[in-house]
Amino acid sequence: MEFLNNWRIIILLCLTLGLAPFFPEPHIWGKLKWIAGGAEGMQMEDWFDVLLHGFPFLLLLRLLIVNVIGLKKK
Repeated sequence: MEFLNNWRIIILLCLTLGLAPFFPEPHIWGKLKWIAGGAEGMQMEDWFDVLLHGFPFLLLLRLLIVNVIGLKKK
């Protein structure tokens, strides 16, 4: 479980899985715009896609909170 606290792995996940496919825009960005627009027409596979592409960013947010705010056990 040490990989959950490894900056390099999490940033790599964000840059690859989190943003893929990259063109014409990052996939997660398109999904977030769709959700912000009311998420009309989104099906279960689209929500799973948001979860899959958003998970690396959730890990990054968790790591930031743990390290910056100081919740990490010493």
